[in-house]
Amino acid sequence: MLRRLAGALAITTAATALVIAAPSAANASSTTTIATMEAARKQLIRTKIYWGRCKDTCRIRVRIKNISSKRLYDVNLRAKLRVNGRYMGLCRDHVGQIRPRGVRWASCTVRGAKLNRMWDRYLDGRIRWDTRVNTVVHYEWYG
Repeated sequence: MLRRLAGALAITTAATALVIAAPSAANASSTTTIATMEAARKQLIRTKIYWGRCKDTCRIRVRIKNISSKRLYDVNLRAKLRVNGRYMGLCRDHVGQIRPRGVRWASCTVRGAKLNRMWDRYLDGRIRWDTRVNTVVHYEWYG
């Protein structure tokens, strides 16, 4: 029931936005331009991933560089580890603030029974060991 109501609310909101933007073609193109600019906005950081020991536990180190002239507040790292395309775990780290043009390091460790079993299978020679990590860094800044 709640899903149905939430879906109806979303459709009504979208239809209202279309009706408001529809009266002039210039207005519609400007809203499209604004949406495109929002999607293409530059990121304020650059990251580089370094590996520590990665056997039955994997240590992931990330260098986070602030490339802007703004102070970044409440910076957090989230890293998802995959071995041979299989999800092994997630780790998080709170970094804090990063000054303009500054660099901070974040690190976290992924460990678990699934990762340990995969490492044992690798030592037995039954699988290969290809590690990949996806990182997401969340931050806040005030213009």
